[in-house]
Amino acid sequence: MSFSALRRCVAVAMVASTPLLAQQTERPPATPLIAHDPYFSIWSNTDALTGSPTRHWTGHPEPLAGLVRVDGKAFRVMGQEPRGVPAMQQTSMKLTPTHTRYTFSGGGVEMDLTFFTPAFLDDMDVLSRPVTYLTWTARATDGAQHEVEVLLAAGSQIATSMEGQPVVFSRHQTAATTVLSVGTRDQGVLNRSGDDLRIDWGYFNIAIPDDEASKSSISQHPERAFAQNGALPVADDMDGPYATKSAPEMAAMLPLGQVGEQPVSRHLLVSYTEGYAIQLLGQNLRPYWQRNNKPVATMQDEAEHDYAALDARGAAFDRKLVEDLTRSAGEHYAWICTLAYRQAIAAHKLVADANGTPMLFAKENFSNGDISTVDVMYPSAPLFLFFNPKLLEAQVLPVLQYASMANRWHFPFAPHDLGQYPLANGQDYGGGEKTEENQMPVEESGNLLILVDAIARTEGNAALAERFWPQLTQWAEYLKKNGLDPENQLSTDDFAGHLAHNANLSIKAIDALAAYADLAKLTHHDAEAKKYDGVAKDMAAKWIGMAQEGDHYKLAFDSPGTWSQKYNLVWDKVLDYNLFPKKVRDTEIAYYQTKLNLYGLPLDSRKDYTKLDWEIWTATLADNAAAFNALVDPVYKWTNETESRVPLTDWYDTETGRQVGFQARSVVGGVFIKALADRPLAEKWRAASMKK
Repeated sequence: MSFSALRRCVAVAMVASTPLLAQQTERPPATPLIAHDPYFSIWSNTDALTGSPTRHWTGHPEPLAGLVRVDGKAFRVMGQEPRGVPAMQQTSMKLTPTHTRYTFSGGGVEMDLTFFTPAFLDDMDVLSRPVTYLTWTARATDGAQHEVEVLLAAGSQIATSMEGQPVVFSRHQTAATTVLSVGTRDQGVLNRSGDDLRIDWGYFNIAIPDDEASKSSISQHPERAFAQNGALPVADDMDGPYATKSAPEMAAMLPLGQVGEQPVSRHLLVSYTEGYAIQLLGQNLRPYWQRNNKPVATMQDEAEHDYAALDARGAAFDRKLVEDLTRSAGEHYAWICTLAYRQAIAAHKLVADANGTPMLFAKENFSNGDISTVDVMYPSAPLFLFFNPKLLEAQVLPVLQYASMANRWHFPFAPHDLGQYPLANGQDYGGGEKTEENQMPVEESGNLLILVDAIARTEGNAALAERFWPQLTQWAEYLKKNGLDPENQLSTDDFAGHLAHNANLSIKAIDALAAYADLAKLTHHDAEAKKYDGVAKDMAAKWIGMAQEGDHYKLAFDSPGTWSQKYNLVWDKVLDYNLFPKKVRDTEIAYYQTKLNLYGLPLDSRKDYTKLDWEIWTATLADNAAAFNALVDPVYKWTNETESRVPLTDWYDTETGRQVGFQARSVVGGVFIKALADRPLAEKWRAASMKK
C-alpha cells in the first residue's frame, strides 16, 4: 500500500450530510448502487438518493437520473436532474449484502427503487456477470387508483475515463430485451493503467425486458421530456460520435399502469461489457463469464431469464447471512460486514486464463492502483475463506506463477504485486522487479505462506502448496533467517513508514513459519514439518521476552513506552498454530481497552489514525463478547457518524472520524475474520458453497 502514491487529488471526500431519515437506525458513509468491479462501480454519497449526482467510487460523476410520474406529476427519485422537478420524499433506505432498497412517498403512492447485484461468491458464473437489476415497485397508499410510470436515464460518462472522449451509441434486440449501449469511439483496449482512471473500452448497456408498453430513447435530455409530458422522443439521436458534454443520454420508460393497493413492479438490467478485462504477463484475459466466447446478448438474456430466481435467492442470502452474523457476534458486527460485503467484492475482477482457470485480480483502489497486491490480498482473505476459498486461490495463483519465473523474479522473498491495474505484467511497487528498493520481504513472504496454508485448510488439500513448493520453501528459509527481528523495512502499513524491530511484523513471520510447517506435514515433507514447527515455537518463545513491557507488548523491540495492535496474532488463533500463550492475547486485549478513542482503537502509539480491517482482526483476539464489543462498538459508531461520505474507508482518524486516506478498497473484506473464527459458522457456509 503506497502512501507516497496516494491520490489525494481525487475529487470526492466530503459531501455534507442531509438529516438522517427517521426510519433509519444506521447510515452508510456512502451507499453502493452498482458495484461489480473497479471500473463498474456507482455510489450515492448522500443520505437521500436525490441529494447528489451518483458517482464512481473515485468521486467522478457518473450520473443516473430516476424519475416517477404519478397521475401526470413528475418527481425525482435519483439524482438532481432535472432541477425544476421536485424530489419525492424519501422515507427509508435499507442496505443488505446484495440489495440497496430506497422507499419514497408522494402523490398517494409509495415507491420502492431497489438495486440488486447477485454477488454470490459460491457461483462464479453469476458473480462474474456484470449485471445489476433495478426494480421499481409501486402501491397506492390512499385507497385510490393512480397512473404510474418511471424513467431511468444515463449519461455517457459511465463509458469514458476522461472529459471529451468521443462516444458512440447503438440499439439492438436480444431474444428477450431491447438494449441501448454507449461506448467510446476509440476502443483502446487495456490501453493504460493507473488509479484515478475509469474504463474507456467496452460498453455500458441498459437492457429493457420486452414489453410493448415500454419506451426507450437515445436523445438529448430525455428526462426533461418525460417530466413535461410523459413521453420520449420517437427518433434516436445516434449521428455521433459525440463529445461527452454534448452527447445524448440513454433512457428507458417503464409504465406501471393503474396502481392500487396491490404492488406493481417493473425492472430493467444495467451492465458493462468488455471483451478483455485484464492483461497478465502480456496475455489479454476475458471476463470469466465470457471464457468460452459467450456472446453478450446471450449473457443478457440469461440474466433476464434468471431475474426472479436470483432476486429471491439474494433476499434469502441477505436474511440468512445477517441473522448468522448477528447470532455469532452481534448486530453491530453484522452491520459492519454488510457495509463491507459488496465493496470488497467489487474491488476485484474475475477473469479466466487460456485454460478457463478462474483468476481474481484486486485493484489497490485510492492508493497507487497496483494489481494483485499481496498485502491487500492478505487483509481481504477472510471474506473468501469464509464463503469460497477457491476465489482466494484464484488470487494467489497468478502471484505464485509470477514468483516461480526465474527470468522475472530474482529475489529470495515474495513479490509485492503484479503491476498496475489492469496490467499485471510484473511488479510495479518500490522500483519494480529489478531492485530491492522499498520491497516488503518479511511482509509479503509471510502473507503468502499464511494464505496458502489457509487455502489448504479450508479446501481440504494442499495441491497448491505442492505445485509451488520450491518458492514456499525459499520464503520460509528467508523468514527463518530474517523474520524474528526484522530489519528496517516496510510492512503493509507502509503509510507509517519504515520500522525496524517491528513486533507485529515478527508475529507474522513466526505464524508464517508455522504455516509452512503445517503445509510440509500436509504434503508429506515430514523432515521440514518437524524442523519448522520447532523453529516457529522457539521464535514465539523468544518474541515474548523481546516484546513484553509490563502490562502490554511493544510496537518495536527496541522502543520502550510504545504499543501497537498485534492483529497478525489472529492466525495463531484461527488456524490453531497455538504458538503464543493465551496470556499474550488477553494482556493485549485488556491494554487496548485503555487506549480506545471515540471512534476506535488507534493503530499504534504514534498516531490517532487506525485501520478498519485491523481493528476487527484485533477485536477477534478477544475470548469473550464483552471485550470484543468494547473494541467493535466504537467502529460501528464511526460508520454511522463519519463526516467523510465516501465508499467505506479503511484508514481514518479515531478522534475525529474523518478519512485519512483510502476508500472503496478490497481490504474491508477482512472484517469477516470474526465470522471465520466462528468455526461451526464458517464450516456451514463453506459446506453450502461446496454443494453448489
